[in-house]
Amino acid sequence: VDFDVRTPSVFLPAGALSGGNQQKMVVARELERETRLVVASQPTRGVDVGSIEYIHKRLVMSRDEGDGVLIVSSELDEIMGLSDRILVMFEGRIVAEFDNTGGRADRNQVGLAMAGATENAGGGEAAA
Repeated sequence: VDFDVRTPSVFLPAGALSGGNQQKMVVARELERETRLVVASQPTRGVDVGSIEYIHKRLVMSRDEGDGVLIVSSELDEIMGLSDRILVMFEGRIVAEFDNTGGRADRNQVGLAMAGATENAGGGEAAA
């Protein structure tokens, strides 16, 4: 397992780690569990590029092993790169849905929906 959590000592409390290392530790803990559903909210916020790639790889691996994977993110690149199906929510409601099987969803349309360019005004986050 290579989440690259950096700490000067194994005895250092998790709360004393940097924000990025705390995020990597939480993601590592959750992805190492036996589960049928992974819910990842902003899984790569605050982590370095190498860790982003590794976290993405692990989420895809969970999906490929048959687990359900729900990703909530405001990062359009992350959603477009990891999702088979994209739902955009605003004010607690789904305002747009896109089939992204094989990366076929229109990036501009997804981005517009996230920015609120749907029937409802306002912005949103995407869930995959």
